[in-house]
Amino acid sequence: MQAVIKTGGKQYKVSEGDILRVEKLTAKEGESLKLDNVLALVDGEKTTIGAPTVKGANVDVSVVSHGKHDKVMIFKMKRRKHYRKTQGHRQNFTELKVTKINAK
Repeated sequence: MQAVIKTGGKQYKVSEGDILRVEKLTAKEGESLKLDNVLALVDGEKTTIGAPTVKGANVDVSVVSHGKHDKVMIFKMKRRKHYRKTQGHRQNFTELKVTKINAK
């Protein structure tokens, strides 16, 4: 069984046992969560698409860890104006493991 979930403004296609990195959540490591923004479910040949979400469906996940992505360098320059600006950014993430996909 597969599901399309929405969290942190992004959509992810998941199945049981997957590990994914999402925008930072406030849950602690080892906690289990229910994500109920399920946009679509695929169970073999049967596909259920929500409007906007599938009613009664949720995905059980457990928090594996928290961390930061690799640094992204931002460089701005205007030629002949002696303007240069360099900035770095590291985005926080939460690593989740999908334990079960529930559909009613």
